[in-house]
Amino acid sequence: MLLAIDVGNTNTVFAVFKDRERLGQWRMSTRHDRTADEYAAALSQLMGLKQIDYLGVDSIIISSVVPLAVTPLRWMSRDFFHCRAFVVREDIAPPIQIKLNNPHEVGSDRVVNAIAAVRRYALPLIIIDFGTATTFDVVDEEGAYCGGAIAPGINLSLEALTQAAASLPRIAVEAPDKVIGRTTVDAMRTGIYWGYVGLIEGLIERIEREYGKTMNVIGTGGLATLFAEGCPRMSRVDNDLTMDGLLEIYDQNMELMQGKVS
Repeated sequence: MLLAIDVGNTNTVFAVFKDRERLGQWRMSTRHDRTADEYAAALSQLMGLKQIDYLGVDSIIISSVVPLAVTPLRWMSRDFFHCRAFVVREDIAPPIQIKLNNPHEVGSDRVVNAIAAVRRYALPLIIIDFGTATTFDVVDEEGAYCGGAIAPGINLSLEALTQAAASLPRIAVEAPDKVIGRTTVDAMRTGIYWGYVGLIEGLIERIEREYGKTMNVIGTGGLATLFAEGCPRMSRVDNDLTMDGLLEIYDQNMELMQGKVS
């Protein structure tokens, strides 16, 4: 069985696969000070609830944008699962061409998303990931990663707004029916939602103009479905993109990654 781990700035996602079938998936907050024992204790309980035998895990792959989280996850893999963890970009070269001035600058999550999207959708394409940051990633007609754009995430922007303006309340991100808000809360909702729709549509238009062709637009991440409702150019929402990308990388490196260690 494969244990795939995606460490994001806000959340860490764990998924167990057997013969490409997802047996279970769990999410926990990303903490820089979480120990190997804490990861092991949490995962053993979560896997037990789904009656998954942790001893069956013989391969572990990690994508991380939080360097401090990698070492305890490696230790957990070694001491609890008796496997070597393979970290994308550190131990395994991602199977995609990266057309950047410095390919090592791009986050592994963005590369992993692109790997999955290349195998699932028509090219060229734009991947919009609604995470801690809202990222736009461009994949050309040859399946190469070409870069993109990074904007503050929706929740991050909302948090900054409420912290900086003492009289503004905390609100949930929702899709308002109208653009002109008649109350403070309605005005905040329309500013956040329709403001980000404008950002999304504007960047899609500018990327396509610069690239020279209309592109397939795929959304992923927690708020992708909500914003797809207001952005018709987002043709598909795929919240399994990162895990499926890790699965693709594992499939191409299976012989290297399988096996227990003492």
